[in-house]
Parts: sequence; structure tokens; C-alpha cells
Amino acid sequence: MNISTSKKLFVLDTNVLMHDPAALFHFQEHNIFIPMVVLEELDHGKRGRTEVARNVRQVSRFIDDLLKGRDQGDIKEGLPLSQLQSSGQKENALEGRLYFQTQQMTAALPDSMPGNLADNSILSIVLTLVKQFPDTQVILVSKDINMRIKAAALELKAEDYHSDQTLDDIDLLYSGATALPADFWDTHGHKMQSWIEEGRTFYKLEGPLVTDWHPNQYLYIEDKSDFEAIVRSVDKETATLELAINYREGHHSAWGVYAKNREQNFAFNVLMDPEIDFVTLLGTAGTGKTLLALAAGLTQTMDDKRYYEIVMTRETVPVGEDIGFLPGTEEEKMAPWMGALIDNLELLGRQEEDTDWEKDVTKNILMNKIKIRSLNFMRGRTFLNRYLIIDEAQNLTPKQLKTLITRAGPGTKIICIGNLSQIDTPYLTATSSGLTYVVDKFKSWEHGAHITLKRGERSRLADHAADVL
Repeated sequence: MNISTSKKLFVLDTNVLMHDPAALFHFQEHNIFIPMVVLEELDHGKRGRTEVARNVRQVSRFIDDLLKGRDQGDIKEGLPLSQLQSSGQKENALEGRLYFQTQQMTAALPDSMPGNLADNSILSIVLTLVKQFPDTQVILVSKDINMRIKAAALELKAEDYHSDQTLDDIDLLYSGATALPADFWDTHGHKMQSWIEEGRTFYKLEGPLVTDWHPNQYLYIEDKSDFEAIVRSVDKETATLELAINYREGHHSAWGVYAKNREQNFAFNVLMDPEIDFVTLLGTAGTGKTLLALAAGLTQTMDDKRYYEIVMTRETVPVGEDIGFLPGTEEEKMAPWMGALIDNLELLGRQEEDTDWEKDVTKNILMNKIKIRSLNFMRGRTFLNRYLIIDEAQNLTPKQLKTLITRAGPGTKIICIGNLSQIDTPYLTATSSGLTYVVDKFKSWEHGAHITLKRGERSRLADHAADVL
């Protein structure tokens, strides 16, 4: 096995390939080494219909494509990596090569680390490679924090897998709202044009700040003017703004719910806008994400008849121990996961003068227009004229969210709701979550909008707990 000393040699842990099958092609010109124990673990994980099992099978197909037409000598000298595009076509071969373990490699580990464990076997192989190729930088890549800690204890270089991360720092994530400086009109109002169209006020202006704006971004000035506007279009240094509707008071509300702060007001503006097909709502517990989405959905489904029904779904990742098998239909199985829906329906359907009988009738009418669906049965479906709410979207991978969003047919609107500080899916972080991914990818689309809700409105107890706990 001849390995170039000018390139890095990355040893991949099993969880990296289980997490991202395309990881083989994300190390550019550098070489990759796969231990035999990793192939064994992949073989054990290929069965089933889970996302991990599908990823494992995809890894096997990638490796099989690379092995076609190769003899044993080629395998020992490394397989040239080709970048596979989404179209399935192969482009120019990368300079890096893929190596497999073809012989016994056992470096001495501390007596307290038995070599028959998969993780320790991989560490032993990394130690062997370091000794065998002293002039080559050997790096273990693993999503397992404990694996990286053990590697550091053995003075081996180990890294997390970063190619799946949308951002280097979650603080860089697009918030959807921007405060304008106090002198905004002095610097951007010289060539301003304004007009009223169908009862809405528009401004067309230009200036240095325009180039940083995105379509459907929320702009406001913190002064007595209470200026709040939505960016409708951006063309180089020229932008068109539309004054936001005030959902805090008056006759503008959604199913009797009024906005309680600036971010909630903007959320209602985009949730009620038929020209916006995709909305993402981020926020901590108690900021009103589900309530706002559901209130806007009921108004447009029951009153405006814009959508046929509301469809709610979420990833079924438990916070504690799994409660096991759940009997019943699909909706009955999903009911324990939809407590947020039931809680908010009780609030939205509650009227002080209603009797118990009237409340029950109202709840039944609302539930007839709300369908609860499982993520497991979404592949291949097409939703026509539906208002689709994806709750707890922070627990979904980019691939899972792509599968869901591409279910949208004509007239369908999708709302993704989540809290990036409450991720329960293993190996998924705030920077690699599918919710972070779609926020970043849709921020420049004219029919998409995003807002980060900052102020909790659930109760003073919930707000204090979110701050101090």
C-alpha cells in the first residue's frame, strides 16, 4: 500500500458513513482509509427501513460502483475516487484514493482497552497507520465524541465530520429580521418612490444596505415611527418594500389570535400571505410557533377556503425512554406525539360563553379539517392545496426535510417549526440540522420566508425557566 506523504489520510468511523453516505466524496484531494471492522458494522446495519439502514445501503452501492472492473492489485493500491453528482453522472476523477484494510493491523493498546471492541479496533488500526506512515498525517474522523476523546488520550489526531454542517457557527444563521439604523431615511430616502396598490403601501429605494437584504426579510426601525416593512424584491442596490400589516390589534387577527410582539407580527404577515409557499419559524419554548402556524392555518382553511385541510407531522423522537408499541390507526398512533396540537386547539377553540356541548362540537369540526400524519409514510405522496405543518423540524436531517418539502403540490404551503436547542436525534447538531439547512438555502427565494421568534409569551414561569435553567 503506497500512500502519498503530501496528502492527509482520513480514517472513517462507521457513524460518519451511516450519517452521510456521500462522505466518501467530501475529502477532496485527500486519501480515505476504511478499516475492515467498519465494513462489518455497515453490514450489520443494512437491514431495515430506517434512515440509517438506507444510508448504509447507499454507501455499499457507492463502494460497489468504485470496485467495478478493478482487480485485487488495484484494491491494494487504492481506488481513485470519482465525484458522483445528483444526476448520477461521474465527473473528473478526484486525486484522492480510497484504501481498504487488506491485512492484519494491530498496534499495542493500553491493557485497559481490549482490542475486540469495534471502536478500540479502529483506534488500533489508526495507531498502526501512524507508525507505518510516519510522514503522512493520519486523522480519525468520527461523529462519536467519546471516540474522539479516546483518540486524544492515545495522542492521535481526531476530528468531527464537518461536511454536513451548513454553518460553522449557529450564531451566523439568518434571523429573518433586521433593525435599521436611525438615519436610514437620510441615507436611503433620496431617490425613494412610494405608491399604494390594492390598499397596500410600497416603497422603492436604493442605498448601501440593500445588497445585504433578502426577499421577504423583515425590516424595522426602533423609534416612535413604528416602521415595519417586508422586502418584496431586491435587484442589486434597489429594493421594493411593503409596509407590514399590524396583527397586534384592530380587525387584523388570525382565528382571534393577535400578535404579542414584533416577531409574531411578522410571522402572521408571512403565514397569511398566499404568495409565500414556504415558512420557517425558529424559537425557544413558549414563543408561540405552533399557535401562530395553527391559527393562520385555521383562518385560511375554515374562513378563506384557501386550503382544503391542515396536515401536521413530526419526527417521533422521544425525550425519555420509548413507550413502545402503540395500538390503533395512524392518527391514533401519532396522537401522543401531537400534544402541542391538542393544547393549542383547546386555546383556539375556547370561548368564554360556550357551553361544554358547544366546545365539543367546535373541537370536532376543527379536527375534521386537521389530519395527523406520520413521516414514515410520506415518501411518494403529493399534497394538493394543503397547509402542511412540520413540527419539531430540528430533529430532521437535510435529506428527510428534502423528502417532505418535495411532497408539495400546487396550492400547498409548508411551515417548518423548530427549536435548535432541543435536538434529540443522535449525531445531529444545530449546525447540521435539516432545519438550519433549509433556513440557509431558502433565504434568497422570493416565495420563502423565515423568522426567529425571540420573546416567550407562554407565561412568566416558562420565560424565567428558559432564561435560568
